[in-house]
Amino acid sequence: MKKGLLVRLSSPMDLTQGTPWKKILRYALPIILSYLLQQIYVLTDAIICGQVLTSAQVAGVNDTFPLTFIFLQFAFGCTAGFSVVTGEAVGKGDAAGVRRSFASQFFLSFVLSVLLTAVSILLLPWLLGTMHLTPESGEVYRAAYDYCFVIFLGIFAQMGYNFVCGILRAYGDSVTPLFFLVFSTVLNVGLDLFFLSVLKMGPIGAAAATVIAQLISFIACTAYTFFKYPQLRLKMQDLKPHAAALWEHLRQGLPLGLQFSVLAIGIIVMQGAVVKFDLTESGAMVASTPAQNGYGAASKLFNFLMSVYNGLGSAILGYNAQNYGKSAYDRIRRGTVQTLGLMLAATVLCVGIGLLMTIGGAYQYIFMSADKISSETIRYGNIFLYMDFAFYPVLGFLIVVRSAVQGVFFPGYVLGAGVAELVARVVLCTWLPAWVNGAPVDCTASSAAFAAVCFGDPGAWICASVVLAIPLCKAILKERYKKAAL
Repeated sequence: MKKGLLVRLSSPMDLTQGTPWKKILRYALPIILSYLLQQIYVLTDAIICGQVLTSAQVAGVNDTFPLTFIFLQFAFGCTAGFSVVTGEAVGKGDAAGVRRSFASQFFLSFVLSVLLTAVSILLLPWLLGTMHLTPESGEVYRAAYDYCFVIFLGIFAQMGYNFVCGILRAYGDSVTPLFFLVFSTVLNVGLDLFFLSVLKMGPIGAAAATVIAQLISFIACTAYTFFKYPQLRLKMQDLKPHAAALWEHLRQGLPLGLQFSVLAIGIIVMQGAVVKFDLTESGAMVASTPAQNGYGAASKLFNFLMSVYNGLGSAILGYNAQNYGKSAYDRIRRGTVQTLGLMLAATVLCVGIGLLMTIGGAYQYIFMSADKISSETIRYGNIFLYMDFAFYPVLGFLIVVRSAVQGVFFPGYVLGAGVAELVARVVLCTWLPAWVNGAPVDCTASSAAFAAVCFGDPGAWICASVVLAIPLCKAILKERYKKAAL
């Protein structure tokens, strides 16, 4: 009976039939759980690192988020865009098209992972420098460099896993990736404890645990996919590049990947602005790094709660792709609107949980040991959370509509939204804090100046949402696709 239940749960789902919001919610729940587990990857590192590593090493690992984000999210964005092509073929009932899409993604994922690994490692010292982290920063720099280096070596594992999961989700199976991710998360926890607490490997151990867990999950998920879908088993002739198919995948994948990378560049600028609050007037780093640690812990809580939005976004992308392939434009409109309704309901829950966690800085005790927490780390962390939670529905709108637009083949608008987000975040984080502070920012700057840095997030969300509202209103809501296409 249990085996029968698992088979039913992991069976492909036809998203072109049934009540839209019910299908989307059922499809989204396993994806949301998957995103939560992916955040547990990050949280596990943060919790164990916060208890085992020094304050400087914790700050270094926290500072790596935007750097790893820029490359890993490019990989994720590309594979998510690739899956739109697969989903359209599934919606059409085009078995040959699905197989061709699988072969194209296999080839592109391999090539892109090699390029991303090479570029990320070569640019690592320079990228750290853009965040005011140099060898003179001492232990903070060494921790950030070591952690990023290992994560970048393992880009192929995450890209491979996301590629295979995208194929499964294009078929309507959002449960199978969750099963493998549960296994991988448990393995990651065990490896973290072993590498950090037993072998004392420091930041390198935390990164290695994540990469190894992702690699095993990728291998296991690939083996299962070939077993469950024998029509996808590739032969030598399938590996021959198909120019038209490769271009179609790149046309969908690259704009979304670039959009996420552009977003990451803005986050790097924001992280660099945060680092200034830990610098003295002479440029020396404050020993306890309260701004970086407080902001880092708050960001991890925020990203964890954002998993609900990300899950809804992935769900509407797959839903719209299948229905676009079937030309079910009315279902696309209703599904998008109803997903926005689900987003608003999720907002109430997530903001409520987040605000409760700010009381006494409770969330910081999850990510750091008590000796690293102070009134200053709580002050910085809570300012960030209060600012971002105030505009949380705007972020939800952005994530859902961006995915809805990508799912109906409007990649140009998605990239345009990313550019708008980058420009807004860079301008706000560069200019606004010093203007509010009335002087250059350093460790003596006011809370209002730090709030100005944090406003870089909502300001960027608003600008990107304005761009995405164009295809939402002109195409999805009016069911007009050819006239609105870029």
